[in-house]
Amino acid sequence: MPERALLEYLLETRRSDTSMVETLEARDMLLGRPALPPQFAEQLDAIRSISRIGALLQNQMVMTAFQPIYGLEGKTVVGAEALSRFVSDDGAAAELWFAEAAAVGLGANLEFAALGSAAAAAQDLPEDLYVSLNISPTSCLDPRLPELFEHIELPIDRVVLELTEDIPEEEYLQFISAINPLREQGLRIAVDDTHTGAGSLSRMIHLQPDFLKVGRNVIGDVDKDGLQRALAACLVDFTEQAGITLVAEGIETVGELKVLTELGISAGQGYLLGRPSVRPEDWTNWNTRLDVDGLERQLAGPGDSPTVSRGRKSP
Repeated sequence: MPERALLEYLLETRRSDTSMVETLEARDMLLGRPALPPQFAEQLDAIRSISRIGALLQNQMVMTAFQPIYGLEGKTVVGAEALSRFVSDDGAAAELWFAEAAAVGLGANLEFAALGSAAAAAQDLPEDLYVSLNISPTSCLDPRLPELFEHIELPIDRVVLELTEDIPEEEYLQFISAINPLREQGLRIAVDDTHTGAGSLSRMIHLQPDFLKVGRNVIGDVDKDGLQRALAACLVDFTEQAGITLVAEGIETVGELKVLTELGISAGQGYLLGRPSVRPEDWTNWNTRLDVDGLERQLAGPGDSPTVSRGRKSP
């Protein structure tokens, strides 16, 4: 049970760290020693972070959950996004682990460990699904990226690299030079709409990504808000003309799902359609065709009309 092993290991590590700190603090109080200078305290924190991240990497304790991505017209699963999972006693989110690793210079190491874990887990996915892997643009410049595709079983034409950040302006040309040879082999690229500056938009058009992912800022209440609906419709027109697949993230209600489908958005994901799971037996259930009316009946309360849809917020 990798989850149990990881939890036990991290709990023990945290207990040891806490015990050491409490012992040192108690000794300093008894001896009347002054508190550590800020720079030394920061160095101590960095050492602890390096120890924690190093233990994760050394023991290969990175798990992968997959969340289904549905084609909205055909109502079948077309892909899956790989999401890293770390079990810890404080419930720290994956983003915090990656941020901590980046702060001590181990960000790329943790990213490639996550990529390797996801590629290995993807062998249990249906072979007709594409697999979306999250990566920072900076890590795309790492020579380990092309080497990764030489050593994993997952074919490169099934891989979509989903950029987690905007491409720094000073790295843009390097990024294009590094990623284009892989794209010629079948690799695809996805960007999201979180970076809306003019410079980012022009670079996105020049990059010509295969997928554009939009989140709650675009699709939230699209079934109730006329401006949101108009914005989504504009993006549908833009991506169709640009030859980009538009994916809606964070779909929460049946009403949103119906409107997004009517507008012609290509694909969608969210808690309404399927939660991330580390269990292969859950992935096999994705072969079932999406039943929108069944979802609506399931979410409607005993006293509600079947036409009233209610969703649950994604954390």
